[in-house]
Amino acid sequence: MENTNSFYEMSDKALLSIIGQFVQEARINQNKTQQQTADAAEINRSTLVQIENGRGGTLNSLIKILRVLQQLHLFKNFEVQQQVSPLLLAKLEQQKRKRIRNNKAEENDTNLSW
Repeated sequence: MENTNSFYEMSDKALLSIIGQFVQEARINQNKTQQQTADAAEINRSTLVQIENGRGGTLNSLIKILRVLQQLHLFKNFEVQQQVSPLLLAKLEQQKRKRIRNNKAEENDTNLSW
């Protein structure tokens, strides 16, 4: 597996080429033609050709293509996870009720109803 740090050293053009190769390989592995894939993604075939050749395209087109190729899981790393800070977590823990207090008035009312 390639070291992810090397991606930072790559040019934008090289990264577009890697994305294009991925799209092309995924499409071919699924026995889909460029036209079938483009039609299903509701884009022009020329747009798909541009992306596969590493010459760009829009993010919207890439999402449509990846959806058709069932590869949207690649965006999992983009999900933002809400995390509670340790200080807030400790504060919430201190505020949590630790015991139940019986109110004398409530006890008297309960005893009278018997």
